[in-house]
Amino acid sequence: MTTTIDELAEYMRRRDLLLVTAESCTAGLIAARLADVPGAGDLLDCAFVTYSPQSKQRCLGVPASVLSEHNLTSEVVARAMVEGAMRASRANVGIADTGMASAEDPEIPPGTQCLAWAFRDGGALRIYSETRRFPGDRQAVRRATAEYALMRIPFYYEQDGAA
Repeated sequence: MTTTIDELAEYMRRRDLLLVTAESCTAGLIAARLADVPGAGDLLDCAFVTYSPQSKQRCLGVPASVLSEHNLTSEVVARAMVEGAMRASRANVGIADTGMASAEDPEIPPGTQCLAWAFRDGGALRIYSETRRFPGDRQAVRRATAEYALMRIPFYYEQDGAA
């Protein structure tokens, strides 16, 4: 199990994993956290920061129907975001996040984050998603989400005997 960003980087290098991110609430923190590692250019292909619904459509190809039928803080939207990022990148692993860092919507508890991970196996994509709630203020939620998203790469990569 990886517990530090350096251990994660080594894990990714040993498996030739290259990451793309599609970030909403974290606004680039997932990619920035991985970029803290020396040699991150071998681990990170690109990062999309798609804060608005319009940018999710324009940059990631998230269908308007997905955005109108589901709340922006939903696993459905996170999954569509990671699919779009994988289509637009040469990466073989992707992470997407969307959520509420503070009390902006009375129906969604603050700190709720929807995340998705995608892995390219040949031409097929394996996609996993989950919803988590992180405590703290806006910045604490965003930092915790970024760290959690990265540290879950090994867990999901090893699903279905892929490792």
